[in-house]
Amino acid sequence: MGTFFAFYSDAAKIALQSIFAHKLRAFLTLIGVIIGVASVVVVGASISGLNSYVIDKVTRLLGVNHFLIARFAHVTSEEEWERQLKRNKRLTFEDYEWLRDHCESCQQVGASANGGVDIKQNGEEIYGTQLAGVTSNMADIEDKTIAEGRFILPHEDQGSAMVCVIGMDLREKFFPGVDPIGRMIKLGEIPMRIVGVEEKRGSIFGQSLDNHAYVPLSTFAKIFGRRQSLELHGKAASRPQFEAAIEQARIALRNYHKIKGNQDDDFGMVNVEMVNSDIDQFTGAIAAVVMPITLISLLVGGIVVMNIMLVSVTERAFEIGLRKAVGARRSHIMLQFLIESAILTSLGGALGLGLAAGLAWLIGATTPIPMTITIGYVVLSLSVSGGIGIIAGIYPAFKAARLDPITALGKN
Repeated sequence: MGTFFAFYSDAAKIALQSIFAHKLRAFLTLIGVIIGVASVVVVGASISGLNSYVIDKVTRLLGVNHFLIARFAHVTSEEEWERQLKRNKRLTFEDYEWLRDHCESCQQVGASANGGVDIKQNGEEIYGTQLAGVTSNMADIEDKTIAEGRFILPHEDQGSAMVCVIGMDLREKFFPGVDPIGRMIKLGEIPMRIVGVEEKRGSIFGQSLDNHAYVPLSTFAKIFGRRQSLELHGKAASRPQFEAAIEQARIALRNYHKIKGNQDDDFGMVNVEMVNSDIDQFTGAIAAVVMPITLISLLVGGIVVMNIMLVSVTERAFEIGLRKAVGARRSHIMLQFLIESAILTSLGGALGLGLAAGLAWLIGATTPIPMTITIGYVVLSLSVSGGIGIIAGIYPAFKAARLDPITALGKN
């Protein structure tokens, strides 16, 4: 056992001496491996960070223990869209009232309808503002945070009051440096009194989440009519009751629509977990496409390592001949060069990890994406780089082991 470890220790020392004797050549040889490892780790960190970023934004938008029933949901193909278009009905105020009265597991049931308006006021303008008509409990259902003023009150929804809660984009654009509460704003051509401002939510993929306004649902219906399909919202009191609330809401709506047991729902259901699952599948598909591409750079680096190892065999022919002349076996020579190749690429892997850490920090500091270096991608990159080092060293090691000692000694 001692001889075994001594051999590998000596082989590692010789390998390191050979690498440090030609530092520049070793570094240039390892550039491909360094970039390959850094690419794998940074891309992996980006994908993990993107996944966390989007899931966090979705959770903030939808709130916890919250589910949504809409006319269309979870459409994965054109055929599915056409089926839902033919099958699914508009969701009405009557659907909302029925669900509100028959979902006992739901802590709250609300409804919303969406539209869009352009806003021009005092010489300033914002286009494409999302206008949502909502019931007064939507702030609780979606865990909205009101930074100034308050949210819509029940009597304002019941009485179709001309009031609104605006997003931070509208507040900063039209009311900089002044208190907007109680002031008037024209949503399209309709004047509304501002009663609240929602806390800033930021953006996702460059798209602002703060260019919006909420009005009472009855007011929205009064302006735009009642033919638009509603979105129904439910919230469970706690996590253990969440699945029960979803199922009870689904059964209640199926009963109201008189859907038989073997028939599909004529509405779509969405919850945070379903969206998160879709996000995981999406980022997983990105990883499946991108990772093999980044691993190609490691393969190229391995080819460069093989080339340099072949040069090393030629340069060290006398050393190889001398070692064989004093009793070294072919297996010893092969192991020597395999160990050198593996150490070379392992050093490249370590340098690549250092580069990846720096790049991940830079990206995380300059973008909203949280860069998360996961152990899985680190192990993958180091395993692949080490494996490529061994593979790249096989042919040079085999060539070195087959050198004739007399011929090799004659090359001095």
